[in-house]
Amino acid sequence: QVQLVESGGDLVQPGGSLRLSCAASGTIFSVYDMGWYRQAPEKQRELVATITRGGGTNYADSVKGRFTISRDNAKNTVYLQMSSLKPEDTAVYYCNAAIRHSAYFTTTTNYWGQGTQVTVSS
Repeated sequence: QVQLVESGGDLVQPGGSLRLSCAASGTIFSVYDMGWYRQAPEKQRELVATITRGGGTNYADSVKGRFTISRDNAKNTVYLQMSSLKPEDTAVYYCNAAIRHSAYFTTTTNYWGQGTQVTVSS
């Protein structure tokens, strides 16, 4: 019904920048909270940042001041601008979105993207 497609992952040197994108497509009436999570090898998936439909944001302490989450509601797309990247930011980054499918039902369904690899290394 819905697909989340991430892009923008790459190999980057410490101190560098990357911009991730995630576009939602399919049977969508409205997209509510969107977010980015990451999972490093042998670690649990952790929250990176979330953003409400109205633009309210929340960040993990480890990325505050370095990462910026934003969204384009017209395109059902969320972005993550990452700056001053560190080796410990290396992980697979996953997009998440709460999606309402119908104008007649207020329930939402949570979807995940397939993940995009970010590697920070010299």
